[in-house]
Amino acid sequence: MAMKVKEVAELASISVRTLHHYDEIGLLTPSEVTSAGYRLYSDANLDMLQQILFFKELDFSLKDIKDIINSPSFNREEALQMHRQILLEKRVRLDRMIATIDKSVMHMRGDIDMTTKEQFEGFNFKENPYEQEARQRWGNKAVDQANEKLQGKSPNEQKALSDQMNGIFTQLATLRDTSPASAESQAVIAQWYTYLNQMGHYSPEAFRGLGQMYVDDERFTRNIDQFGEGLAAFMKEAMAIFADQQQAD
Repeated sequence: MAMKVKEVAELASISVRTLHHYDEIGLLTPSEVTSAGYRLYSDANLDMLQQILFFKELDFSLKDIKDIINSPSFNREEALQMHRQILLEKRVRLDRMIATIDKSVMHMRGDIDMTTKEQFEGFNFKENPYEQEARQRWGNKAVDQANEKLQGKSPNEQKALSDQMNGIFTQLATLRDTSPASAESQAVIAQWYTYLNQMGHYSPEAFRGLGQMYVDDERFTRNIDQFGEGLAAFMKEAMAIFADQQQAD
């Protein structure tokens, strides 16, 4: 039996807006659209949505998910088995991190002694989940240069950069309900442009493309919107306006 978009959204615990977006980008097209414009989803649509959400849980980009599920060689059962294996591995890592937290609390209370190695059991930040996608979009050279610049900085310098980034995002969050073209918004976006160019080289066009990614890739949207709902969309507009102005000058 076909389900309406609101019913599907409630079933999968996602927003109606997300389903509309999936339809717009060709990721999940409903089986039928009525003459009144209502989207209707079939059982096959629900199977595909489940698959999409599994890939999202594993931090695949929407573009990569679309490429994978549309591949002639895509096998849903094999994909589910892969998801299961990766999630089992993730559960093991999370269990280790929970154990580390418990031991850290006991260590703070003086109940046990922890070695420095034990303090970091379960953590693994050697791989950046965004790096592969960044390499595909901008090439290895730009990413390698940014990594080298960051790794060459002292812990204090890295903390200062992190604090600076958080400060810029916090400022932008306070402006997100104003016009992205306003002088104040553009002044803070200019700070973001300058900040990024400390890490690598961003042309105005690359800066515009980065802003577009903030709304195209839900991982970025989710992280940015932690500072304030709608911030990613606001930054995308403000960055495009900034890029246009830079190119006009």
